Amino acid sequence: MFIDVVLNPAEIALLPQRDLSRTTCAVFDVLRATSSMITALAHGASEIYPVCTIEDARAKRLQLPNALLGGERNGDPIEGFDVGNNPLDYTGFSGRQIITTTTNGTVALRSCEHASAVLVGALLNLDALCASILSKKPENVLLVCAGTFETFALEDAYAAGLLVTMLGGAEVSDSALTVSAMARQFSSPLQALLAARNGRALANRGWKEQVEFCAMTSKFMAVGTMVGGVITTQ
Repeated sequence: MFIDVVLNPAEIALLPQRDLSRTTCAVFDVLRATSSMITALAHGASEIYPVCTIEDARAKRLQLPNALLGGERNGDPIEGFDVGNNPLDYTGFSGRQIITTTTNGTVALRSCEHASAVLVGALLNLDALCASILSKKPENVLLVCAGTFETFALEDAYAAGLLVTMLGGAEVSDSALTVSAMARQFSSPLQALLAARNGRALANRGWKEQVEFCAMTSKFMAVGTMVGGVITTQ
């Protein structure tokens, strides 16, 4: 197994041209898109449709009129949508379909859609994610860090670094080695998330409880798998 890590949106933009046919991708947008998705799936959401734009979301809603619209732009809820991007709001959607669009996370997921497998990663499901990857015995693993706007995001790299260590015994790229070493510099997931730009911004808005929730490691056993642009649990 060879593990590589994509660290920022500039690298993500190149993924559609990359041969991922023998690669399992795990996408992290810890604060908060993939944490919200994992929370929804763990509480029984049936399907999640990640799309890149607000217009795509509204068009998809015309096809699925009973689906919920969720997501954010610049961290804020989108006008006219049913739910924002607070993972604590995603516990009551058992049996529901959710169409979601976020600034970075959904773009990262759709950029990987031609991979052999696409998994939704967060601290919330880290043990289950690791077990899922090991069970697949992939030739290549690519950990995709969604980032913030156009920049690197510490919280995504931290989660990826923990997973690199957990997978163990694999050949790793320089970026995988770097995130693994970085993750060891923090005494706890919450310390890492509150040190991150996004964590500080959320805390400053009075949303520290969301950061604390996203920092809970392996709270859920749900692993989202995206096939044909639709995320379901394994």
